[in-house]
Amino acid sequence: MSLHVHWAVLAARKKKHLLLEKPTALDVTELDRILAACESNGEQFMDGSVWLHHPRTVKMKEMLFDSGLLGQVHLIHCTATSMGTTEFFENNIRVKVDLDALGALGDLGCYCIGATLWSKNYKLPTSVTALPDTLKNSDGVILSCAASLHYYDDDNQPIEKSTTAIIHCSFLSYTCTDLSISASKGSLHLKDFIILFQEDSAFFNCTLDAKKLVELHIGWNIVKPEKVVVDCELPQEALMVQELARIVEGIKKSGCPPDSKWPKISRKTQLVMDAIKQSVDLGCKLVYLKEN
Repeated sequence: MSLHVHWAVLAARKKKHLLLEKPTALDVTELDRILAACESNGEQFMDGSVWLHHPRTVKMKEMLFDSGLLGQVHLIHCTATSMGTTEFFENNIRVKVDLDALGALGDLGCYCIGATLWSKNYKLPTSVTALPDTLKNSDGVILSCAASLHYYDDDNQPIEKSTTAIIHCSFLSYTCTDLSISASKGSLHLKDFIILFQEDSAFFNCTLDAKKLVELHIGWNIVKPEKVVVDCELPQEALMVQELARIVEGIKKSGCPPDSKWPKISRKTQLVMDAIKQSVDLGCKLVYLKEN
């Protein structure tokens, strides 16, 4: 990842469209150099957040935003963990300060941050706070960390309009890629939001119409979680490349401009990642963000 800015800028100057592995950069200053090179040369930029291209994600978006079925999002809980081996901790670039200094925050946390932003229709959180359990290796690279992200417009905002997200990323825990979204009218839960259990279909559990819940002391009497299955003809990695190819074809054949959606998503993800890293470095102090 420390090599991204050098080679990505060179590629953009050579009129190459970019599909860049995440994390895209060490900080937003580096990413801005990459994005500026792409923009000035008319090239498309996209990062490798494959889960955004799966039809399951589209279906969940319909329930969250397009239909309003779930109501106001109040709590997002996201976990991305993968247990490293002895060889991993000794030799993998993800734990080398001169290669990937963001460690687990960059490699796994970017998914959690991305899922939070997606759940809030890409609105930046007002503030973030690292939780006091960050673990680092001897070089200071993050091996495990957690953070809370807070959404509120002002001190007078009704409590029912605020949102909190809790994210956890780690190289020290068994593989877990869970995403839960709790809202005023229902909830979404999935266990494989990054790497799917199977490629030809994926599912999530959905609970709607929370007002009908009665007699919780004896169980879910009326409303039970519904398993929503979404078929997929191609792996999500192929769908990502297909989407990039579609955009590039429009640029080359029809003179369409590059799609600004993807670099905006990457930049907002990087801004939040930078803020969490700053909070870690400051001993878990509150760090505020603003749109810019």
